[in-house]
Amino acid sequence: MNCALNTLIATLLLTGAANAIAASSVDLSVRGLITPSACEPSLSNGGVYDLGKVSAKDLKADQSTFLPAQTLQLSVTCDAATLMALEARDNRESSDYSNDISYYGLGMINDGEKLGRLSLRMLTPVADGAEARAIASVDGGTSWYVERAFMRDNILSVANTSSVVPLPLQRMDAGLYLVPEIAPTSGLTLNNEVAIDGSVTLTVRYL
Repeated sequence: MNCALNTLIATLLLTGAANAIAASSVDLSVRGLITPSACEPSLSNGGVYDLGKVSAKDLKADQSTFLPAQTLQLSVTCDAATLMALEARDNRESSDYSNDISYYGLGMINDGEKLGRLSLRMLTPVADGAEARAIASVDGGTSWYVERAFMRDNILSVANTSSVVPLPLQRMDAGLYLVPEIAPTSGLTLNNEVAIDGSVTLTVRYL
C-alpha cells in the first residue's frame, strides 16, 4: 500500500510540475500593416498662435476668461487616397485647470498653478474638393460618430455629409478653431509676467 501511495504522490507531483511549467510562459505576437502611401499634415502660420501680452487686470477672478479665438488652416496631403485620422496629443499634459478630456493645457506657472485650457475643433472640412464633415472615434477606429472637437481620448477623421464612415482621401483641408481660456485668477499668482505655453501635436493615424 505504501508503494501505491508513493507512486500516486509522485504522479501528482509530476502533474503539478508540468502545469507550473506551462503556466510560466506566454506568447507574444507583433502585427501591423505597412502602407504604401504616406500623409503629411500642415498648419498655417507654422502652427503658431501668438496671443501677445494679456493684462492681468483684464482677467476674471471668479471664472475663466476667454481669450480671442483663432482659426488656423489645417491641411493633410497624402501620396494617394488613404484612410487616415488625426490625433491631438497634449504636450502640456495635466496642466488643463479643469482636468477635462475636452481640453488641452496652457502650461504650469509658479511651480504648480495651472494657467488655463485650450479647446480645438475641426471646422468645415473639405475632402478632395468635396464638402465633408468631421467624425470621431474613441476606440481606435472601430466605431465612429459625428464630432468636430479634438479630445484627449479620440481621433478625428472625415466622412461625407450623410455618413459616419471615414473617407479615403488624398487631400483634406479644414479650419482648426482654437479657443484659449485663462483660469480664474483667484487661484493664480500673477505678480510677474508668466508665459502662456500651450503645445499640442497633431499626428496622422492610418486606419
